[in-house]
Amino acid sequence: MQVIFKTSYNQDINILSKTGQYIRVTLLVLAMLTAPLYLDVYYLSELGLLLVYVVAGVGLMILTGFTGQVSFGHAAFLGIGAYCHSILMSMGLPFFVSLLATALFSGLVGMLLGRSASKMHGFYLAVATLAFLIIVETLIGEWTDVTGGYAGFAVPELEIFGIYFVEMWQQYYLDLGVTLFVLWGTANLLRSPSGRAFLAVRDSELSARSLGVNIEWVKIQSFGISAAVTGVAGVLLAHHLLYLSPETFGVLESLKLLLMIVVGGLGSILGAIFGAIFVSLLPVALSILRDVLPDEISQQAGLEPMLFGVIIVIFVVFEPDGISGRWRKLLHFFETFPYYRKASFVRQKSYLKTERMR
Repeated sequence: MQVIFKTSYNQDINILSKTGQYIRVTLLVLAMLTAPLYLDVYYLSELGLLLVYVVAGVGLMILTGFTGQVSFGHAAFLGIGAYCHSILMSMGLPFFVSLLATALFSGLVGMLLGRSASKMHGFYLAVATLAFLIIVETLIGEWTDVTGGYAGFAVPELEIFGIYFVEMWQQYYLDLGVTLFVLWGTANLLRSPSGRAFLAVRDSELSARSLGVNIEWVKIQSFGISAAVTGVAGVLLAHHLLYLSPETFGVLESLKLLLMIVVGGLGSILGAIFGAIFVSLLPVALSILRDVLPDEISQQAGLEPMLFGVIIVIFVVFEPDGISGRWRKLLHFFETFPYYRKASFVRQKSYLKTERMR
């Protein structure tokens, strides 16, 4: 069992606290950096798409996992990011200028949505975000002069500093760089006063308000940052899709993002990573399932969203901490062996006294 002997106050805010964490993260980053050496184009493309969904999962995790605000319409920000970036690049803006402008625009739209939804909770907030998704999808489809409508919009070629990224390994390294930056930025966000306010609002709004936290402003901030990060994911996704259509960013995509963070584990960056891996492997499992099931069931149009819903219910009931929670339990088992106690992770029926007032 590893015991951390702290000799500095800075150790309390380290992103990684244990030697094993440094080793695992270093090995993972090295494996990702060398992936183009041993993976062919198809698997490299799938790995790049996985990184895009990691960024999108982190964006939704900031809002739902860290601030406790449920969103059923986060695919709208994927669509806003993808379309805004593609339109700006088609107008001749450089990639990084377009990326920054898209992140700012997505964040602004997110803050406007957060301002409207800052007084809502639970079911009403979920319905409001779902309505926002439908509005955005309809607007993209009907604004034919700008977005191309339902006929689609061709994404311009990826060009950075005069270099065209025609090879998959070039785009992969771009995805990897943006993903590492987003993960590092989110980890630092959680150590900041704003990040701590997010967690306080998630745990108890009444307690946070009694400590002087401006609940409405914190929610607006969370919506803005979450939307900006998801918009950046939309930028990367656009260059993987190459051709955009409104149906791509519909309810099913929002359900996939929600499935990602619930299965991965709410309230942790690692949960967004595990969730993205799970969602990336899910289509393979679904194709195998279609081969096994009878034709009357496998050919049903609603099989995929039904499967998403069933998986969410199973994890909420039997493993509410998600895959990342199971991972922590596994590490705790090896760290404390042979003194591991099964009761170490028993969920206690405790609650804050302030919660009695709800």
